[in-house]
Amino acid sequence: MQESPSHPALLLLEDGTVFHGKAAGKIGTTAGEICFNTGMTGYQEIFTDPSYFGQMLVTTNAHIGNYGAKRSETESDTVKIAGLICKNFNAPYSRLLADESIQDYFEQQGLVAISDVDTRAIVRHIRSKGAMNAIVSSEITDPAALRAELAKVPNMEGLELASAVSTKEPYFVGDPQAPLRVAVYDYGVKRNILYCLAARGCYLQVFPARTPLEMVKAWNPHGFFLSNGPGDPAPMDYAVQTAKQILEENLPLFGICLGHQILALALDIPTHKMHHGHRGINHPVKNLMTGRCEITSQNHGFGVSRDAIAAAADRVEVTHVNLNDGTVEGLRARDRRAFSVQYHPEASPGPHDARYLFDDFIRLMEN
Repeated sequence: MQESPSHPALLLLEDGTVFHGKAAGKIGTTAGEICFNTGMTGYQEIFTDPSYFGQMLVTTNAHIGNYGAKRSETESDTVKIAGLICKNFNAPYSRLLADESIQDYFEQQGLVAISDVDTRAIVRHIRSKGAMNAIVSSEITDPAALRAELAKVPNMEGLELASAVSTKEPYFVGDPQAPLRVAVYDYGVKRNILYCLAARGCYLQVFPARTPLEMVKAWNPHGFFLSNGPGDPAPMDYAVQTAKQILEENLPLFGICLGHQILALALDIPTHKMHHGHRGINHPVKNLMTGRCEITSQNHGFGVSRDAIAAAADRVEVTHVNLNDGTVEGLRARDRRAFSVQYHPEASPGPHDARYLFDDFIRLMEN
């Protein structure tokens, strides 16, 4: 088992803040928008979540890699984060079922990381200053040279990334004899979302993000699903137009995360860049329909305007709110068979409190 290399590395934030640490994973340079996740477990599922594409991830848990890496515990085919920033990068691991160390895994995936930095200070800085771009390097030690490289990195706001992570060809998931067929628009879908639907009697066909609705409808699905994914929803005109067409025909529609934002835009509800976003597996959400609260898994840097929903209360209703900051976590169209949530009911990683939403979608299609 290979130890993490004791090689210096540098983290530079867009506002000029510098952190010195040690290299982990591949020796190299990587950049993207910096964000943090507060989950204490499930790091491999987080690394492979397509919604993190283009982002530098700070993990607030002190130990990363302590239970190794297992090939089956992934949400997509490859690591999707742009780079990792952590306190302790543990190449030795304790789990007998693991396939390899995190160091070996990162080297195979070509992922650059930095460890032995003060992640608490970094997180406090992001919470205070807001989301910004950052660069990590274990090969460039000159901050001025890194600053020049960082200046080339585009801002996440206005960036369309779903096309980059979407499947290139349609594929099927589940039992072909299942009673319900669900068409999945893949903007960066997580595997466990597909598994949760298949386990409830759905046969899925997963389509590339830009597939015209008429081609999807030719399969005669009973319902449509808009997936999670990376980037800003605002420039995704193609997805918004598709959602509008589904709404016009009053077809059963369910969206998660980016899919939630796409549905909002299709209902003429604007989205906005959040100060630093929500990422973790312990966010409290209240279901306004039932009055019940649930602990949720979240990963998003954009939100839906609650004021705009209030102004369109005859058409759209808020169904879930975040109990930390009151942001919109769910909505439904009053006169259409469409609803969505901002968080992740598939819970990979995270608690299972919200899996009832898949059952709600099943009932919507059956009715």
